[in-house]
Amino acid sequence: MMGAVPEPMNLIAVAGSSSLTFACRDLPADAAVIAAGHEPNGYFWEGVAKYVAAGLLSQVELDCEAGMFCARGDRAVLGQLREELAGYLDSPEKIARLIREAEASGFQFDD
Repeated sequence: MMGAVPEPMNLIAVAGSSSLTFACRDLPADAAVIAAGHEPNGYFWEGVAKYVAAGLLSQVELDCEAGMFCARGDRAVLGQLREELAGYLDSPEKIARLIREAEASGFQFDD
């Protein structure tokens, strides 16, 4: 069962476009990210997005920072991206499994 979209994940309209943002601190998944040897910052979450939703990312612009994940583009595409990421932000078990799977496949997180 998929968890609800976390409150910190915002999908808002900005200057004729839309953006999907969330602060990268105090997320339920942070401890698992740190335990796996990564920094739970915007760049790490950009890597998660690249791994789980590569097809969507060609349609958005990423502008992540240390303290924030940010994607800009079409609202419908960002809504799909939000759904892809939501289950990882609030599940230490799910993000730990994704990190193991991604690294086993040779994927490198840039955090």
